[in-house]
Amino acid sequence: MGLIGEKLEIDFVISTGDNFYEDGLTGEDDPAFLDSFTSIYTAPSLQKQWYNVLGNHDYRGDVEAQLSPVLTRKDSRWLCSRSFILDAEIAEFVFVDTTPFVDEYFQDPGDSTYDWRGVYQRKEYLSDLLKDVDGALKNSKAKWKIVVGHHTIKSAGHHGVTKELLLRLLPILEENNVDMYVNGHDHCLQHISSNGIEFLTSGGGSKAWRGDRNWWSPEELKLYYDGQGFMSVKMTRSEAVVLFYDVHGNILHKWSIPKEPLKAA
Repeated sequence: MGLIGEKLEIDFVISTGDNFYEDGLTGEDDPAFLDSFTSIYTAPSLQKQWYNVLGNHDYRGDVEAQLSPVLTRKDSRWLCSRSFILDAEIAEFVFVDTTPFVDEYFQDPGDSTYDWRGVYQRKEYLSDLLKDVDGALKNSKAKWKIVVGHHTIKSAGHHGVTKELLLRLLPILEENNVDMYVNGHDHCLQHISSNGIEFLTSGGGSKAWRGDRNWWSPEELKLYYDGQGFMSVKMTRSEAVVLFYDVHGNILHKWSIPKEPLKAA
């Protein structure tokens, strides 16, 4: 990542959630923050702003710790919020807190305990979140619209399709002509191109090699790599180039997305 980051002269880094495995952080002083973040991403090119969303495993720990400014004081690169917008001039990134959408975590959590502080009024929380996402995308004047969340919407991986997002979030993305949805959750690298949206899974940061890929239409599935790695996106006003890499920086997949210029009315 460091070498590729240097080559591309990256502006920032995005984490798609499950930032601390298996059960998030125990608090603001949990040594896992240094052990799994600060002491890992040491390359000069990665000393940029990191934008992080929460994953379901993060919700199994102290969620408020990851959101705390105390962590930012420990490492100025760290920025984590439930949902937020990043205005990157020609591109706008809308980060969405997807974990509270999933019914299973509430109805059948098994042995897991989730920290639902801040989302106790789940129905209202999700309703407000969806309105905010829809409003942000409708008001965006950016050339590129990218939505980032932890959970998959479309995936041939272990977790597969997240039905709650398919039902509630996807129609908003389609209506607002979103270009890309970037997620983690499935521990693989994956690209599905469907109905004008590129669904990009970058979940190969650590645990991988599940070996249980499901069938997906070959017309839509452009890449499925059941292993560790990462991805990059480089955007201009006329083109976005998506690259997936293995842990050695070898290119696994390249996809170019042209952007037609807006026509005058």
